Amino acid sequence: MPITSSIVNAADIRALLSSDPIFKKIHSAYGAPPDWQRPPGFVSLCRIILEQQVSLASARAHFDKLSAFVPAMTPEHLLSLTDEEMRHCQISRQKSRYLKALANAVVEGHLDLESLPDQPEDLIRAHLTRVPGIGGWTCDIYLMFCLQKKDILPLGDVAILSAVTSVTGLTSKEAISERSQLWKPLRTLASFYLWHAYLRSRNRPVIL
Repeated sequence: MPITSSIVNAADIRALLSSDPIFKKIHSAYGAPPDWQRPPGFVSLCRIILEQQVSLASARAHFDKLSAFVPAMTPEHLLSLTDEEMRHCQISRQKSRYLKALANAVVEGHLDLESLPDQPEDLIRAHLTRVPGIGGWTCDIYLMFCLQKKDILPLGDVAILSAVTSVTGLTSKEAISERSQLWKPLRTLASFYLWHAYLRSRNRPVIL
């Protein structure tokens, strides 16, 4: 299913920059953030699972090795892999369980990824979190990158919290959540700016 909208656009950037001075500061230093988009569906969700609690570069390397090993990144092909083959692709035992749980949910019809874009956010989260290994952070990233939902703030993301702390001095999730009320209904774009600042300030590569 093609992406029909973009989080990073001129009108929303103007609105966000006027909502809180921290974004003017980030924009002046680094410009607008990348337009982080990924196609919705099984492959992107697998990749997001691999990104849990590791660096994006490491997750990308593991994803590339896995996708090169199988004929195609489909649920059926993942389910056919042995534990040894998963280890060969540098997939941990835990991530292997999560990927196969996702593949099994799709194959058995418990999770219909094609129907998710048309559903309310709370139902999307309910469907996804029924799958072992998919929690709040994974849902947030899928909603943001793949479904282009505009008002998501992933407070479980270490980089987001670090970036907010560096520009505001706020340290608690509660205080950050309160500050984020200023950014509604554009908290996904706000998150993109915060990730952008985090990566650029550390000279880390942008991985789309």
